[in-house]
Amino acid sequence: MPGPGTVFLEVAWKYVKAVGVDEEITGRVEVKELRPNKPICKIETSPRNGQGELCFTGAAAVLTVPLQGA
Repeated sequence: MPGPGTVFLEVAWKYVKAVGVDEEITGRVEVKELRPNKPICKIETSPRNGQGELCFTGAAAVLTVPLQGA
């Protein structure tokens, strides 16, 4: 998360449920703030397991740069 070319600058995650090996999770990322002068944004994350239970929650500041040749 959130994708190729992303560099995490800061993270604050709270793990609330263990995830097992081979367990499928569904990620949710919401953009909360965009910097107008740089490709930096603040996001909130809330992935859930197959039963819909929250696995972790938190926030991050990320820098997204274009990949060469993309």
